[in-house]
Amino acid sequence: MGKKSRRKGQVKAAKMPYVARTFEGLPSEGDWIALREFVPSATAATTLSDGTPLRIISLLPGTGAGLKRPDGEIWVGLQVIHNFGDISRDLAHVVELARELEPGNPVVMTDPGVGPRLQDLLDPKAGFDVTVHEGFDFWLTETDTSAAAQEALQMANESVAPTVRVEGVESAYRTDMGTHSYLRWVMSQDEEKLLDAFSRLQAAGDELLGEGTELIGSFRAHGRLVPVWDVEVDADALAAPAKAFERRLADALAVDAELTSEERRARRELSSRQVTIR
Repeated sequence: MGKKSRRKGQVKAAKMPYVARTFEGLPSEGDWIALREFVPSATAATTLSDGTPLRIISLLPGTGAGLKRPDGEIWVGLQVIHNFGDISRDLAHVVELARELEPGNPVVMTDPGVGPRLQDLLDPKAGFDVTVHEGFDFWLTETDTSAAAQEALQMANESVAPTVRVEGVESAYRTDMGTHSYLRWVMSQDEEKLLDAFSRLQAAGDELLGEGTELIGSFRAHGRLVPVWDVEVDADALAAPAKAFERRLADALAVDAELTSEERRARRELSSRQVTIR
């Protein structure tokens, strides 16, 4: 049989279609995005629809997909190197694989194919309670005392950029990058309306989060817009200004009038300032 005949007889495995806003419908969508994209060390507790506890981890050792802990708890990693098109389906597949494991074993990722998404597996009433950590000490159990495990932990901890969640608002995180500190805030609103609102605020000089802050741009992540401020104050000092900004933003979002020429100019400037921070 020739190559052409063999190819004709092969059936391609079905794949999930690409989904841009993959975390839509999950509790605290913005926090899922933040833990996936830029929060270095964080965990979040949630629950599967059958009542099984599930722990979401920003990063697992070796960028692992997931594991079943010695106590049987399933951990799922968000910052991974694989992407089969629909990240939510990928994560659901990790849960499926972990359920079949004996405790104390890692998930070996395979092509998830077509199947349930994470939205289908989670309890819709479950929360998403995020804890930001200073390092990755939570990776290890009391029995992980080998020199290799300790060395890997030390290397991982040294790579962490100190990050703190800003209290009082959703999905806003301040990160100290050494020479600069940034606030990245995952916004839940429609991007076009959000850009209009930010344009109104910037034209009016209301885009800051208090003294020592500067709106430097934004980036897109999983179908949501993430504005970025350069900040010179700590997360505690940002809490009240961020809450006040949230109120100003809500007022700006409620405006239906056409943008003024100054606001249109501000919008063009905002749209052109795409920020990448690593």
